[in-house]
Amino acid sequence: MNKSSLISPLGLNGVLGIALVVTAFAAGFFGQADLTGSQFLAGLMGRADAATNIIVQELRLPRIVLAILCGGVLGYSGALLQGLLRNPLADPGVLGVSASASLGAVVVIYLGTTSAISFLVPFGAITGALIATALLVLISMRETSVLTLILAGVGISSLAAAGISLVMNFAPHPMTLQEMILWMMGSLESRTFYDLYLAVPFIAAGTLCVAGAGQGLNALSLGEETARTLGVDLKRLRLRVVVGTALAVGATVAVAGAIGFVGLVVPHFVRAFIGFEPRRILFPSALMGALVLLLADIITRLPIGSGQLRLGVVMGVIGAPVFLYIIFKTRESMR
Repeated sequence: MNKSSLISPLGLNGVLGIALVVTAFAAGFFGQADLTGSQFLAGLMGRADAATNIIVQELRLPRIVLAILCGGVLGYSGALLQGLLRNPLADPGVLGVSASASLGAVVVIYLGTTSAISFLVPFGAITGALIATALLVLISMRETSVLTLILAGVGISSLAAAGISLVMNFAPHPMTLQEMILWMMGSLESRTFYDLYLAVPFIAAGTLCVAGAGQGLNALSLGEETARTLGVDLKRLRLRVVVGTALAVGATVAVAGAIGFVGLVVPHFVRAFIGFEPRRILFPSALMGALVLLLADIITRLPIGSGQLRLGVVMGVIGAPVFLYIIFKTRESMR
């Protein structure tokens, strides 16, 4: 065990797993119509009144599952990318996939706001993510430099951000602009099993791409030359991680909007408990990411002021100070 570890990975997974189950159960209580624990359980089993059954099975349950999936993907992807790029400040947004998915969604909203078109917003986001993924694959196949990959991600993200600004500039009326802004702020409100069915195939495909990548990341943490000596195909490893994270993160943006800081800060908390070995922090980061996003979603349901908090705003308020603290601690440790 790493000497810097405070707890074993298995122990941390157990604690996070229990906390996640308890939080998921508690998340079923909160909403526009608050429920008791017995009402929520009855609704899950379809034994409550018709209204409660609909609230639990068609609104609360898919929202809880999506929060767990999206948070898990963001936490896991952040740990993967920080290991691949050997940069503790890397996160899923560094590849430009999140911004490209947002651009795809914004374009669909611009084209029309009827129920038929808004129903296609997630497909627009997935399309934007796939285009960014294709560009990253081409770059990864031709280049072996991590710096080139990072710069390409920055370029894709900047181009997508410019595209978003352009589309918003030409929004036909204020309601369309408002819808774009609200979507980009992130939310799991009114999500259904349709959104879950849309996201799961891409998340599954992304997870399969990165399966077993932890061993290669461990070798890479010793340096590229050492990793090659140990038989790691760095080009293949980079391609797997880029494609896998792009697909999975693109799916989360499609159903939840742009949500920052989860993939950035969660791996740092995990390292504080179990050390710095890249492979060891992957699964705990997924569990903690799911827990953090689920807690943030609960906060958005609480009656605060006259408006409603958006998920991306809550994560920004929580994540930005933590991010600054991480930078401060990193600077202190380098002195």
